[in-house]
Amino acid sequence: MSFRQTFATRLRAQEELVGTFVKSRDPAVVEILGALGFDFFVLDAEHAPFDRADIGLMALASRAAALPMIVRIPEPSGLWIGTVVDCGAAGVMVPQVRDAAMADRLSKSMRFGPEGLGFSPSTAGAGYGGRSVNNHLERHPQETVLICQIEDPVAVENAGAIAGTSGVDALLIGPVDLAVSIGASSPSEQKVTDLCRQTIAAGREAKTSSGLFLGKPEDAPVWRDAGATLFILGTDQAFLRRAAGDTLAAFRKG
Repeated sequence: MSFRQTFATRLRAQEELVGTFVKSRDPAVVEILGALGFDFFVLDAEHAPFDRADIGLMALASRAAALPMIVRIPEPSGLWIGTVVDCGAAGVMVPQVRDAAMADRLSKSMRFGPEGLGFSPSTAGAGYGGRSVNNHLERHPQETVLICQIEDPVAVENAGAIAGTSGVDALLIGPVDLAVSIGASSPSEQKVTDLCRQTIAAGREAKTSSGLFLGKPEDAPVWRDAGATLFILGTDQAFLRRAAGDTLAAFRKG
C-alpha cells in the first residue's frame, strides 16, 4: 500500500491525523516535517504563491519524505484539481464549500472521465507511466482524498449533507473564517466554537472525518473530546517567526 493510500485509509477510518500548512516553496520544509513525525502537510495555494511547477516540486519532496501532501486550491476549478492530481498529491482541500451540490460537483471533478479529469498515464501521479491505465484508474480513488472546508454559517447548516456526499472524505473547519463571517472579533468567542462543534457533530453523524485549524496545540484536548480527528497546527511561517523571535529575544536578554 502506498503512503498516499495509507493516509487515505486512515482519514476515512476517522483516525487522528495532525498536519500543518506549508506556505514556503522549499522542499527542505517537507523533509523536516516528515522527520518530525507529522502525518501530512497542506500546501497552501490559496494564500501563498504556488503555481503548477511549484506544486510538482513539493509533490516530489512529499514522495521523497513519504509525507502525504494535500493542496488547498484557490478556487474550485477542474484545472486546479487536475494539476493537483497529476502532480501526485494525496488530496485536494477546497475552501468555501457551502452545500452538497457544490460538494458533489467537486467529487465528480476528482475522478477521471465524464464531468471529471482528463486522463494521462504519464503524470507523476500515475508513476510516470509505471502504472497501466486500469491500475491507475483503480488506485486513484483509493489514494486521493477530498477535504471540504466549512467557513460560514450556511456551510455549517449544510455540513451534514456535505459530509454525506459520496466522495467527500473530510470536513475542515476554518475558525477564523467562521469568526469573520459572523462578525465575531475572535475565533475563541462562544458563538464561533458553537458553530465548530455543530460541524464536528454533523461529520460524526455522517461517519466522516472532521477537524479544524488550531493556533494553539493546548486547545487540542477540548476538540478531541468534541469528536474532531483531523488537526492542522499552525504554519511553517508561524513556526519560523516564533522560533526566530524567541531566539532573538533570548540573545538580547542575555
